Amino acid sequence: MITFDECGAMLDEIADSMPYELYRDLNGGISLLPQSKVHPKALHNDLFILGEYIRNSLGNAIVFYYGSINRVYGTLDKEEYRNKLVEILHHEVRHHNEYLAGCDDLGIYDKNQIDDYLRKHGK
Repeated sequence: MITFDECGAMLDEIADSMPYELYRDLNGGISLLPQSKVHPKALHNDLFILGEYIRNSLGNAIVFYYGSINRVYGTLDKEEYRNKLVEILHHEVRHHNEYLAGCDDLGIYDKNQIDDYLRKHGK
């Protein structure tokens, strides 16, 4: 299992490898929190939020949830786990850049994914 510190180090390395311009106005930075976060629409506590783009009065930030990531991907080897972190970061950075551009295509995609989950699980 990847430890919290190992996950944080991987995230730092991944974030540092991306073009700095993608982080314009991301004044709250990127954080890794230890907890799990279940999606509010989860029917059986089986839908986890791995990361999220947050906009509030303090600014714009990306948050990763280590507990959720390990719950979903904890059995993967180190390289596969790192690849999932790359996917999550790319997803959240895209949310940020779409917000700056005034569109929300990824938000619509995410909503459709939740709607599909609810249809498949009987709600």
